[in-house]
Amino acid sequence: MRMRVVLSLLLITAAIGPAAAQTGQRGGLRTETMERMSGQGDPNLIWNLIGLLGLLGLLGFRQEHPDDSYHPTPLE
Repeated sequence: MRMRVVLSLLLITAAIGPAAAQTGQRGGLRTETMERMSGQGDPNLIWNLIGLLGLLGLLGFRQEHPDDSYHPTPLE
């Protein structure tokens, strides 16, 4: 049963893969998104850095161990 599931997932992935790998050409016309992406630099870089800073800020919400400097042994 497990082998059939793995085989069916493999076949589905192989069938979908070529469709996702198409070049995206629409009759030779460039879309607005393609025009924006062909611009200079990476406009998303600043947003990626802001997001990374926000994720680092989430580290402040971690709860510390209730016994910061003392960890009781199981024999007590």
